[in-house]
Amino acid sequence: MPGPFSPPFLNGDPRAERFLRATFRDPKARIEHTKRVSERRLAPGLIEAIREQDRLLPASEQRKANLAKAARPGTTVVVTGQQVGLFLGPLYTFYKAASAVAVATALERESGIPCVPLFWVQTEDHDFPEINHCNVPGADGTALRLAIDETLEGPDSSRVSAKHRVLGNDVDEQLECLDQQFGPLPQAAEFLGLLRDHYRPGRSMSQAFASTLAAVFSSEGLVLLDPRTETVAKLVAPIHRKAIREAESIANRLLQRSRELVASDFEIQVHVRTSSPLSFFHYPNMEGPRFRLEPGGAGWTLVGREQSVFSEELLALLETEPMRFSSSALLRPLLQDTLLPTAAYVAGPGEINYFAQLEPLYADFRLPVPMIVPRARFRCLEARIRVLLEKLHLAPAQVEHPRDQLLTSLPSEPSGDYPPPEVVQEQLLGGVSRRLDELEKVMASLDPNLSKAVLRTRETVTHAISRFVQRYQHALVEKNQMLGERIDRAQAFLYPSGEPQERVYSLPYFACRYGIGELKRKIFAGLVPFSSEVVDLDL
Repeated sequence: MPGPFSPPFLNGDPRAERFLRATFRDPKARIEHTKRVSERRLAPGLIEAIREQDRLLPASEQRKANLAKAARPGTTVVVTGQQVGLFLGPLYTFYKAASAVAVATALERESGIPCVPLFWVQTEDHDFPEINHCNVPGADGTALRLAIDETLEGPDSSRVSAKHRVLGNDVDEQLECLDQQFGPLPQAAEFLGLLRDHYRPGRSMSQAFASTLAAVFSSEGLVLLDPRTETVAKLVAPIHRKAIREAESIANRLLQRSRELVASDFEIQVHVRTSSPLSFFHYPNMEGPRFRLEPGGAGWTLVGREQSVFSEELLALLETEPMRFSSSALLRPLLQDTLLPTAAYVAGPGEINYFAQLEPLYADFRLPVPMIVPRARFRCLEARIRVLLEKLHLAPAQVEHPRDQLLTSLPSEPSGDYPPPEVVQEQLLGGVSRRLDELEKVMASLDPNLSKAVLRTRETVTHAISRFVQRYQHALVEKNQMLGERIDRAQAFLYPSGEPQERVYSLPYFACRYGIGELKRKIFAGLVPFSSEVVDLDL
């Protein structure tokens, strides 16, 4: 059965190498790749556009120095990115940014080629339910969801890009909720003050996200790029033009790659639509909802709306109003690597999956495929969780096993009239086994065929006793409520709702308890560039 591409890619499976080279593992290959990329340049006018955006961010001398470095010929860029999210979204956003900084530093050190970390703020995406919330550990140990409401009206409001979403008054309510939950924590005043500075009613959600991230990584000089601006839109207009004009041939190449991936037992991360361009079109203006396009008549139909546009009109709008166009998941990397001399892209598992689909298009767009580097992955452990794991005799990774499996595999704590399961099994099975051994000799002397009956009886009885003991063990463990409660507390923190901690919980709790500076220090101390291993981080 097909599975995700990223695990085999990260584990060095030769099947994956056919679709995407794992250059990140080999220092020599990394250096050679970085040297080749250093011959490329930033797109003309891009550095001015980034500097213009930078003026809206909290001041940073290191970021200013990195922008000056990026402007010089021969400098490469390590890119990562993420859609905007409430209070920076899931923890892995923080890990991505830290990974870009660490990988850029490592590449520059080993290759001698200047390298700058850059965060691509994905403001073009439009899935509001994915970005309107964040989760933090609640007082009862379970995840507490904080969310803001839809501020736009209209049947197509869900299609509006994050760039054009403005925060409402309810963001203050969520900040107040954070204060109630974490206000007493040692470092809460500093971090909640930072959030209040940037997440304000009337401010765009994307600007709040970018300003907060820039402030958090100010001393590391993380450069931020928002593609949803007039200047950047003009620079990438040729990519959209090609995507529209050659939509059918591009779709065919992607479909062929999809067939090849499936034939190698890999899942397809992004569905490919026949003849649909990889570009979205905004209607009726650049701040309006965005729609997929499908061929229809002499032009294109807006999917989800009874509206069409002629091909000539569409291409003319690309010249005069380039912000009426935005990228899909499969087009965004091509835009990124057209604009930037990308030495490496720091990717999460899902992104690695769709880069495997994209490789044929890089050749078609005459672009080098960036080196794909896995983002850092952490499992944050507090002292109380370490104590809990010791009592359970569990390693942190084992907490991700199903609860019932943990309950039946952990040593129980019998008391009173409840003997240990292994004693019950020995008492039952030992007695029956010994009696069958005695009977087998007698039966064989009576009728040799009865030996087979004894064997079948032994198997049947052994199976029945085994099932009985398993049920007894499960009942015994369930009776031990303390054990179950400990598992629940450990899973609520490390594997909430059956997902890795980094995909559910957000930064505020950890920053309020430990301080953003100390948290960054520990993250960078534990971060191993080019590694895909999950790191257990003691806080």
